[in-house]
Amino acid sequence: MLLPISDDDRGLPGPGYVTIALVIANVLVFVFLQQFGANEEFTFGYSVIPAEISSGEDITGRQSLVVQGRQMILPHAPGPSPVHLTILSAMFMHGSLMHLLSNLLYLWIFGDNIEHRFGRLPFLLLYLTSGVVATVGQVLLDPSSIIPNLGASGAISGVLGAYLVLFPRNRVNAIFLYFVVSIPAVLALGMWIALQVVQGFGTLGGPQFGGIAYGAHVGGFLAGAFLALVLRGVIREKDLGPAFTSQRRWVTRR
Repeated sequence: MLLPISDDDRGLPGPGYVTIALVIANVLVFVFLQQFGANEEFTFGYSVIPAEISSGEDITGRQSLVVQGRQMILPHAPGPSPVHLTILSAMFMHGSLMHLLSNLLYLWIFGDNIEHRFGRLPFLLLYLTSGVVATVGQVLLDPSSIIPNLGASGAISGVLGAYLVLFPRNRVNAIFLYFVVSIPAVLALGMWIALQVVQGFGTLGGPQFGGIAYGAHVGGFLAGAFLALVLRGVIREKDLGPAFTSQRRWVTRR
């Protein structure tokens, strides 16, 4: 188990304000709208339900589902209109406090680098686009599923993909077993995406209620990496001012 806890940000020109805003938005939704998970009506209504996205119809009422031999009742509630807006709302929702904290840790570590490299608006568009692609990919894996999907991990996976493309040699501090190690981003994030692919294949046999949407992780990661390759050719470093240009000179020496 490798858990990133920080990266070397000494060369960044300042805080990543969009990154901070996204962290705050996710916390506010979980605390005030989801009420730490207690507001099931909001959570079920505004999560992504693949069958709703496929059909365009909002599913409401108690739905019965058998998962791994167990019968479960899902209290589906009304969502936004059109129901496809849940693709956006679900990006800011989480299933538990630990789910929220683990996602935001990755966003906090890796988001500011991408924001400074591309600028605030392009970074936000990369984040949201990665989240949309991740959700669509997960829906395509099982378009008839009525299991809710929620979380920022698809969008954050896009940030990780972009980081791997732009800063493969950046040092990432991570906890490995009982030690703190400093390793290149290409190793830390390469191991992460490899794990998502391997574990994703292991979940293709059926629905995993309460599990991890590995398909969304892989889809978001690939989307973020692709967008970073495109934006890198469009947004030159010189367009971002001298502060970031000097930061990039420091990065390439490592």
